[in-house]
Amino acid sequence: MTDAPHIPVLLGEVLTALRPGPGQVIVDGTFGAGGYSRAFLAAGASVIAFDRDPTTARFAPTPTEGAMFRLIHAPFSRMNDFIEAGQVDGVALDLGLSSMQLDEADRGFSFMRDGPLDMRMSLEGLSAADLVNEADPGELVRIFRLYGEENQARRVVSALIRRREAAPFRRTLDLADVVEKALGGRRGAKTHPATRVFQALRIAVNAELSELEAGLAGAERNLAPGGRLAVVTFHSLEDRIVKLFLNDRAGRKGEGSRHAPPRDQGPPPSFSLLHNGAMAASEAETAANPRARSAKLRAAIRTDAPVWRMAA
Repeated sequence: MTDAPHIPVLLGEVLTALRPGPGQVIVDGTFGAGGYSRAFLAAGASVIAFDRDPTTARFAPTPTEGAMFRLIHAPFSRMNDFIEAGQVDGVALDLGLSSMQLDEADRGFSFMRDGPLDMRMSLEGLSAADLVNEADPGELVRIFRLYGEENQARRVVSALIRRREAAPFRRTLDLADVVEKALGGRRGAKTHPATRVFQALRIAVNAELSELEAGLAGAERNLAPGGRLAVVTFHSLEDRIVKLFLNDRAGRKGEGSRHAPPRDQGPPPSFSLLHNGAMAASEAETAANPRARSAKLRAAIRTDAPVWRMAA
């Protein structure tokens, strides 16, 4: 087994939420280095793991470690293609990047290391360089504002357009340098000026938010009554989607004041919330693993109500 360079975030809280045990089938939607999967296997559960990054195969448990383990190289948004409805007891989704993806310069995710401007989790399709060099200015502004919440998106895009007309972007540090100059530097600031731009490009390249929406719908379909869902997010865009989905499916969407007319109740709730709000990592965990600082866990239990129909 290869030593995993990634520490699973909120592992204890995820185990408490899912309660894996013998005879259960748990979906690990983001296998990564296998931290969650190994914990589920150790509890006696069978695991179906998904990951669109083909390089994660090196972390798969050996037959001795995980006789009841299956790794599928596909995004968790496609779980419906591999699992029958109502057949699993738990679904865990650990979103965002793994430590090894950030640390490997050749993947192009980090503005702290020089590497090709790639950012493709699956190693297929359009890269970040393709977007930066070929997308219309208006599309880049939309991406940086929507996915990076970058207030100065137009200033950044103007700088990128001027630069790409002279020479295309190929390297991560090259892009980070242009963004930093466009935003006035701020070296030594708590957050690097290129943080939001790199986040936005990564989300756009990998269609992360639409993948999340599809994954949540897949969990609703595939969980058996009483099955449990645990989702760990790392930024506000992800957490907002999970929060709205679970509140909606738990019948909490649009709860008005007592003075307002009663609203249409809609379908019966397909989930009940395991706890109100999101759970954050403890001080001890964030001290040991700084990546856990922004992590939030939301969890819910599948009811026996039918799957909600997707809005047209």
